[in-house]
Amino acid sequence: MPAEYAPMFSYTVLDTSSDTGARRGILETPHGPVETPVFMPVGTQGTVKAMSPDRLKELGAEIVLSNTYHLYLRPGHDVVRGLGGLHSFMGWDKPILTDSGGFQVFSLGELRTITEEGVRFQSHLDGSRHLLTPESAVEIQNALGADIIMCLDECTAYPATRGETQSSMEMTLRWAERCREAHTVDTQALFGIVQGGMYEDLRRLSARKTVELDFPGYAVGGLSVGEAKGLMYDMAEIALEELPREKPRYIMGVGTPEDLVNLSALGADMFDCVMPTRNARNGTLFTSRGKLVIKNERFKTDERPVDEDCGCYTCRTFSRAYLRHLFHSGEILASIANTVHNLAFYLRVISDIRQAIRTDTMKQFQKDFLEKITGENT
Repeated sequence: MPAEYAPMFSYTVLDTSSDTGARRGILETPHGPVETPVFMPVGTQGTVKAMSPDRLKELGAEIVLSNTYHLYLRPGHDVVRGLGGLHSFMGWDKPILTDSGGFQVFSLGELRTITEEGVRFQSHLDGSRHLLTPESAVEIQNALGADIIMCLDECTAYPATRGETQSSMEMTLRWAERCREAHTVDTQALFGIVQGGMYEDLRRLSARKTVELDFPGYAVGGLSVGEAKGLMYDMAEIALEELPREKPRYIMGVGTPEDLVNLSALGADMFDCVMPTRNARNGTLFTSRGKLVIKNERFKTDERPVDEDCGCYTCRTFSRAYLRHLFHSGEILASIANTVHNLAFYLRVISDIRQAIRTDTMKQFQKDFLEKITGENT
């Protein structure tokens, strides 16, 4: 896709790290700039669970991710388009990225069938039957009106044989060409997706062939799907090595705070994950010294904040004892307060990464961060 195909979208590298592959940059979109590296809170159904748009802005969120599959089924992309598009519908005036819906469809297991045409599936809501093709995935995302949209890809299972992985990768490449051909909205940037499973040569081949299609940005998919952490980092590094430095590079669905630091050091620019919000609702909080399970008995009378290094509203206002009480009482405020903290923590980590790149101290920051977060959390 030529650069002029997305004239309102650009990416500029501002700073690079001298002793890692990290870089800081600016994404320009129709709904404003995004500084990278960036973490995108996940708003699956047009909302980040337990968060209002104004609260997200207060926490420093610059861009959110919404899910094509869920919005297609409910309320329907035509409904969203008729109400002014996703930005207007959800009351969010900053950038939005939508995924293609492929991951959700493929995760339906026996409820879906993959062919060259696309994916036939049954709705998890009412059992109705649907067909998602590369063309319809683009059409749905065009209707939603996100700033960045994704090609439909075939998510490779793990583990998978080499033959299965290669067949899946080749399908993804053919679908990418069809998505590129179908996309004609110049206010949206369409990203290609690199697959290739856990095979180095297939990862490299997928990256090179995807780059040949000349998208304005690239994503690395099929990671953190059950493989060992070291293998995930290896596959990410291989793919990132093949992607152009002048374009944004997005690691899909990843991950932990440590992943954000380590993958930024390898040169990744964009991340999303449900981990901070889902863990918050389940009573697990992220801190600078590792995870803290707030429902545990030992916090029943603990007067301290969740993280003494954190200045978020939750840590400024509530004790661990109170948050534990809220959780065990089933209070809505438990989800809200925990989500505020977890997202604040993730967004602070990303901000600290950018500052480390800006001051060319990324290697030392990475070392100090990992030593602290893997220590004992009391």
